[in-house]
Amino acid sequence: MTIKNAWRKPKCLLPKYLMPKYLMPKCLLIASALMALMAAGCQSTPSNELAGMEYQTSTQPSNNRNLDKQEIARVRTSLAAQYIRKNELDTAQRQLEKAFAADSRYAPAYDMMGVLLQQEGSRINLEKADQYFKKAIALDRDFEQARNNYGVYLSQMGRYSEAVEQFEVAGSALGYEGRIGALENLGRTYLQLDNRPAAAKAFLRALEGNRNSIIAHIELVDLLLEQQRVQQAQRLYDETLILVKGQGMSPRLLLQGIKLAAAQNDITARQQLAQQLLSAYPLSDEAKQLKTWLNNPEAPWK
Repeated sequence: MTIKNAWRKPKCLLPKYLMPKYLMPKCLLIASALMALMAAGCQSTPSNELAGMEYQTSTQPSNNRNLDKQEIARVRTSLAAQYIRKNELDTAQRQLEKAFAADSRYAPAYDMMGVLLQQEGSRINLEKADQYFKKAIALDRDFEQARNNYGVYLSQMGRYSEAVEQFEVAGSALGYEGRIGALENLGRTYLQLDNRPAAAKAFLRALEGNRNSIIAHIELVDLLLEQQRVQQAQRLYDETLILVKGQGMSPRLLLQGIKLAAAQNDITARQQLAQQLLSAYPLSDEAKQLKTWLNNPEAPWK
């Protein structure tokens, strides 16, 4: 929902357009901060490796209907986005109702209402959100942002196979500004379905479209390590360190470095990274994994 800072996963499930973009561990799902993606057409930006799925918000439809009514609806929808960012959900709701009154066929308003209802998070509103996303897509079949956001919603609801369909459409739309984020979301969704080959393919497509995709780098490093393709994993890991330079090492990156060092019998690097992980993030899941492995180095990583 651009999971637009610790390098960990959207555990989440808060719309990602409010989350820094890199965070969700493998969980793939949407997690926290609704703030990052609210900026129109957000895409991946190095900040929180696993933030979760990425929402994208824009107020431009793909067609050209009555510009006066549409402009009013656009302004109201844009205001609603600002209020959602400030968590003023009731005020956002009123702005969207005014958008519908001005132009009942303005697709971005329905997409934004879906995001609003999902952000509120109650069972009733989560159920309502489904129909708003569907309405946005029905009004504008080429509205890739709505497809991505609907995919994030479906993933949050555990409807992964349906989410894949929406991310596939958005991720295949050449020229769509959020295409790379949709492909990253697609890869994470396939991980939820335990379809690693399909996940790897999606992340590779994301890298082909944007070599600076940190999410794709990090996820592919883990997938390559699982296949014991250490040299390829090391090259991608080195690229990742360049991309995140100056942002600090997340627990996940540190653990990946430890695994790579162990696989290549680099005892010095392994010990240095292990000490850094245990010192900086002693309560992290990665630190727990490391301690378990240190107690039984012959056992596979969990």
